Amino acid sequence: GDGGQWGWASFFTQFVDTNLITVENHALGGRSSRTFYTEGLWNKVLPGIKKGDYLIIQFGHNDGGSFNTGRARASINGIGKESQTFIMEKNGGPEEVFSFGHYLQIYIRQAKAQGATVIVLSHTPGNTWEGDKMVRNNETYGLWSKQVAEQEGVHFIDMNDFIAKRCEALGKEKTNELYKDRVHTSQEGAIFNCNALIEGLKSISELGLNKYLK
Repeated sequence: GDGGQWGWASFFTQFVDTNLITVENHALGGRSSRTFYTEGLWNKVLPGIKKGDYLIIQFGHNDGGSFNTGRARASINGIGKESQTFIMEKNGGPEEVFSFGHYLQIYIRQAKAQGATVIVLSHTPGNTWEGDKMVRNNETYGLWSKQVAEQEGVHFIDMNDFIAKRCEALGKEKTNELYKDRVHTSQEGAIFNCNALIEGLKSISELGLNKYLK
């Protein structure tokens, strides 16, 4: 909620029966698929994952930019096996950087090994339009998220498209009220996005998590 910016996961508990399940939101703003791993954040999540748990994964907004200067959070585009070693500005040492898909695979495979059901989401759309259509990311991170989910045999929800369709139905003017800037949502926008996620979860008929939704 810093600066009035909110993510949908902060409000997920409003949509589930918390008498039956608990929800942990481990998202941290500004992290990419790479830096969530390299900063040790994933290593704080993984030990708590048990058989029967559900893990929802969503990355993409922060995976561009520089590989080794400034916030240095970029992953290599795509889902390939290639890597590249960079000398990092922050410490002068080397870091081997992998593809966006590679980092997603780490999370998926390790969570599945713990017995979790994994759900991969494409990232939320930015408030960018072409005419009366919201710009999708179905040729980049949205596509790569879907491809990795399919390869790993886990669920995928196209949050990018679910939300964009809802925004298009609202129109640009009302959609502007859901955003604090081009990317980050207000509290109202975060709840709006969470509603879209619930719609996406319910579209997966075999998903056991659905019995806990309000």
